[in-house]
Amino acid sequence: MNVTKRTFDAVIVGAGGAGLRAAIQLSEAGLKTAVLSKVFPTRSHTVAAQGGVAASLGNSEEDHWHWHMYDTVKGSDWLGDQDAIEFMCKKANEVVIELEHYGMPFDRLDSGKIYQRPFGGHMSNFGEKPVRRSCAAADRTGHAMLHAMYQRNVKVNTQFFVEWMALDLIRDADGTVLGVTAMEMETGEVMILQAKATLFATGGGGRIFYSSTNAFINTGDGLGMAARAGIPLEDMEFWQFHPTGVAGAGVLITEGVRGEGGILRNSSGERFMERYAPNAKDLASRDVVSRAMATEIKEGRGCGPNKDYVQLDITHLPPETIMKRLPGIHEIALQFASIDALKEPIPVVPTAHYMMGGIPTNYSGRVVAPKGGDMSVPVPGLYAAGECACASVHGANRLGTNSLLDLLVFGKSAGESMVEDIKAMPGSHRDLPKGAADASLARLSRLESQKGGASVHETRLALQRNMQDHCGVFRFKDMLEKGVANILDIEQQVAQTEIKDKSKVWNTARMEALELDNLIEVAKATMVSANARLESRGAHVRNDCADSVEFPDGRNDKEWLKHTLWTRDGNRLEYKPVHLKPLTVDSIGLKKRAY
Repeated sequence: MNVTKRTFDAVIVGAGGAGLRAAIQLSEAGLKTAVLSKVFPTRSHTVAAQGGVAASLGNSEEDHWHWHMYDTVKGSDWLGDQDAIEFMCKKANEVVIELEHYGMPFDRLDSGKIYQRPFGGHMSNFGEKPVRRSCAAADRTGHAMLHAMYQRNVKVNTQFFVEWMALDLIRDADGTVLGVTAMEMETGEVMILQAKATLFATGGGGRIFYSSTNAFINTGDGLGMAARAGIPLEDMEFWQFHPTGVAGAGVLITEGVRGEGGILRNSSGERFMERYAPNAKDLASRDVVSRAMATEIKEGRGCGPNKDYVQLDITHLPPETIMKRLPGIHEIALQFASIDALKEPIPVVPTAHYMMGGIPTNYSGRVVAPKGGDMSVPVPGLYAAGECACASVHGANRLGTNSLLDLLVFGKSAGESMVEDIKAMPGSHRDLPKGAADASLARLSRLESQKGGASVHETRLALQRNMQDHCGVFRFKDMLEKGVANILDIEQQVAQTEIKDKSKVWNTARMEALELDNLIEVAKATMVSANARLESRGAHVRNDCADSVEFPDGRNDKEWLKHTLWTRDGNRLEYKPVHLKPLTVDSIGLKKRAY
C-alpha cells in the first residue's frame, strides 16, 4: 500500500474535551495543528457527561480550592498525586471562566452567576458537609462544553481529520515520538501524520466491560497504541463503576440527580445510604455508593421480579425542578426504562463508567516512563490528557465532576507544554525512521489474509464478559486468577481474528478488528494489575485480602501506597511512589476514608 505523509507542528488524537481544549491553545499560538477523530468532534464521548464541572467558585456558599483539593485526595483514597491535584483544583476557577467566555451556556442563579449543585464527595471545610461546587448546564454539561470548544477551534482554524482512526505511534531509535499512522474510514487510505508534538486525548476504554456507560467508540485506542510502542500504563486496576446506570441498559443517570435531591431506595423503600454513609448519604463518593448498592442487591433487598436493581427516587421533587434541571434524565428514563420519573422511581445498577488509570503523565501533560532507574522520565514528543491519561489526580477513585475539570485543566496544560516545547525545537522535522508505517501495514495485511480465524464479535464479547465477571465491583483471588488466565487465552484469539469483508470503503468490520487490538491491551493491563494488588483501595476491593493493621477496610498503606505500571512486554509490573507532597500547601495526611 502506498502511504502518503503530511506534516504538522502538532497532532492531536481525539476530539473530545481534552483534545479540543489543547487544540485551542496550539492554534491560538499560531501552530499548524491537526486533530484526528473517529467521529465528528461534537459527538465525542464528552457529550455524554451530564452533571457538571467542579470549581470552587463559591457562587451559592463559601468554598475554597484547598477544600476541593482535600476532597479529591480523600476521594482518591490517597493514591492521587497531591502536586497534580493541587494544580488542578487551583486552576479550576480559571478554566471554567475561560470556558464561559468561549460561550458555554451555564445555568444561572438569579444573581446572574453560574449555577452550582452539590455532588458526591464534594464537601465544605475539609469534609464537614456537602457543598455546591458543580457548575452545570442542566444535565447536558458535556454536550454544551463540546459545542463551545469546537466553535472556538473553528474560529482559530484548527484542522480536523473527521472519521479517521489513528493506528500506531511512530518512534525513532532514540524513543522520540514523531507522529502517528492513521486510516481514513471512508477510503481505507493509510497516511503518516508527522508532528513535532503528539497528544493522545482518546478517552477511556470502558468497552472492555459488558455493561458500560461508555460509547461504542471508547475502545482504549490511545492506550493500545502506547502499549504497543513500549510505554507502560499506570493504575489500570482502578475502574469506577457509576452507581446509577439504567438497569438492563447501562445508560448513565447523572449523579446530579442525587445532587438535586434524588434518593436511592431498596425494595422496602428504605433510604439505605444512611446506613453506609451517615454524613454524606446518597452523596458519598461513587465507589462507596456502588458497593452499598451491590451489597443491598446481594443481600436480597433489590427491587423487581429478580431483585437485581435498586431505585432512584425523584418523585418527591417539584416537577418544574426536574424539567428545568434534569430534562435529559426524564427523557432517558422514558426511553430506556419506560418510566415517567415524575411519577415512578428509576431502576438503577452500578455500571462500568470511568478509567482512573491510563498513560502516565505529569501535571504538565508530558507522558513519562521509567528510564535508568528514574520512574518518571518524559517521553520526547508525546503528551496525553483527559481520561486516557493518568496524572494522577483521581488515584483509586474519581469524584464526580472532576472529569470535566480534568479535561479542561490538563488539556490546556498539555497544550501549553506542547507550544513551549515546539517553539524550542529547530524549524525542521526530525527524519522519520525507515519503515515508519510497517507495523500498521502488517496489522492490516494480517486482516486481509487471515482465513479460518476467530470472529471479531464473539472474541470481543468473550473479552467483555470475562472483565464483567472477574473484575467488577467486588474482586476475589480465585476470580481474578481465572480472569487473567481467560484474558491471555482471549489474546491468542485476538491475534487471529478474521473479517469476511475485505473492501476498502467504510469497512466497519476492519475498524472493529482494529479496535479489538486496543481493547485487549486495556483488558490485559486491568486484569494483571488487579490480580497483583493485594489490598482494597477506592474502586479496587479485594475482600479476600487480610485486613491491614492501619485500616480495617483492607487498605494497606505500608505495602501498597504506590502506583502500578504495567508494560505489555511479558505483562511486566513495576511500581512507583505516590507524590504525597503538594506544590505549595502541607501534605494531606493519610487517614481512614469515611463519609
